[in-house]
Amino acid sequence: MTVVLMCVSLSAQEVEKDKHLAKLPAVDIQTLDGKVFNTADIKNDGKPVIVSLWATWCKPCIAELLAIADEYEDWVEETGVKLYAIAIDDAKTSARVAPFVNGKGWEYTVLLDVNSDFKRAMNVNDVPYMCILNGEGQIVWQHTSYAPGSEEEVYEVIKSLVKK
Repeated sequence: MTVVLMCVSLSAQEVEKDKHLAKLPAVDIQTLDGKVFNTADIKNDGKPVIVSLWATWCKPCIAELLAIADEYEDWVEETGVKLYAIAIDDAKTSARVAPFVNGKGWEYTVLLDVNSDFKRAMNVNDVPYMCILNGEGQIVWQHTSYAPGSEEEVYEVIKSLVKK
């Protein structure tokens, strides 16, 4: 009897945990053309979303986004995923972001967190930082740092969300 109650209790805790997955904080940041964009508007019609915090001066950040760029078109076609690349460059270096992105030909939605308000609200200390949101906008996966090949793990998480 006690064992059965424990199993029921664990199951209820797991359900409760899933109901309270974190969502992105609502913070005003900027588009590349200087318009206000609230991070609560990061959505993708019920499909997965990748949010990447990066900077033009961060070599691992660039390596990660370049690796994903090679696969991104296929990912979008197969899963409908959308990537928001949020640059944390400060006021001194933020003017480099748009030319940098244009030079790379990235198809991502690129935004600017010049004052690191979003970075702080997400409690992120180091970049690159990446999280994946499910179709309900809940954070279901996150990591910092980059190692070649880790984009495959990102893709596997995205595919698993689409299958659900």
